[in-house]
Amino acid sequence: MELSPDVRERLAIISKSRTEEKAHVERAQMLLAYADREPISALARRMGTDRAKVERCVDKALELGALVALDDLPRSGRPPTITPEARAWVVALACRKPKELGYSYELWTTDLLAQHVRLHCEENGYPSLRKRARGTVTKILARVLIQPHKRAYYLERRAPDFEPKMAQVLYVYKQVELLREQARDGPQFVAYLSYDEKPGIQAIENAAPDLPPAPGEHPCVSRDHQCARQGTMTLMAGIDLLTGEVHGLMTERHRSCEFIAFLKQIDAHYPEATTVRIILDNHSAHVSKETRAYRATVPTRFEFIFTPTQGSWLNLIEAFFAKMTKTMLRGIRVNSTAELKARIETYLTEINETPVVLRWKYGLENGSVV
Repeated sequence: MELSPDVRERLAIISKSRTEEKAHVERAQMLLAYADREPISALARRMGTDRAKVERCVDKALELGALVALDDLPRSGRPPTITPEARAWVVALACRKPKELGYSYELWTTDLLAQHVRLHCEENGYPSLRKRARGTVTKILARVLIQPHKRAYYLERRAPDFEPKMAQVLYVYKQVELLREQARDGPQFVAYLSYDEKPGIQAIENAAPDLPPAPGEHPCVSRDHQCARQGTMTLMAGIDLLTGEVHGLMTERHRSCEFIAFLKQIDAHYPEATTVRIILDNHSAHVSKETRAYRATVPTRFEFIFTPTQGSWLNLIEAFFAKMTKTMLRGIRVNSTAELKARIETYLTEINETPVVLRWKYGLENGSVV
């Protein structure tokens, strides 16, 4: 038997391994010894086995290859007692909801499914399943990658105009990308904002002061479990897609009057000749008669680009809110809504000292929007 250097090296590693299967280690040692011209009888005596076992290993290696010979060859085994039709019936059951069959459950448990299979298999013509346990049902489902006891979520596109509206939003992101590449230093006559509200920011007060980390006592901030809720605030925010600057307004509610107040803040920030294009969702305050009346007073100032229904994820400001939630708002404690407002306004000031331009990629990298 001639072994290539790679095969010999692999067999040597397996022969000394403490984690490989015992049979693999033993067969690797046999093949290495046989390749080094050790007689089969002497090899069998040294390894405490019989000559026939060594010969089977060597014959298999000569026929199929040394590495293949480490594993057992597939055997015919006992004929299956569960028919393909019975397996298909179990899978079909798993693809239905238990409530459709008269149970109170919304989702299957493996115990419930196995019990139903045992109770109803004979009347459906599959007696081979009469004594099958939960493990058998689990194996049947695993072969077809079915997990009826688990739940995953998806988002159905209910809006008939989803694609056209998404294209409008992506077109704005493409325009912003092109403007960045041009890197013009002159005045911009169009500003692009991504806007949304973050409602329900809770002002939570500690019942007792936090204890800072103390070496040898507790490694992290210690906090009393009890707390007091002092109310909520809403952050109305828009991020400039060209500069990364964040415009924010803290309010107790987010009605039309608060939204108009935000628009007036934006109107005061940008030069009069600048058109402000805002990406926003379909909240009622954005299309109310009060908002329309205000926009009529500045007819060329604002352009609204609405995200499609169920498509708020297309709004880039959501990435800013997610980062804010995971950083500044994580574990925040204040004594009042006024303090919460001041803390968030300070955070926005800190962000604007070194603004970060957020970049949108979905739909732009593959050239679907040009």
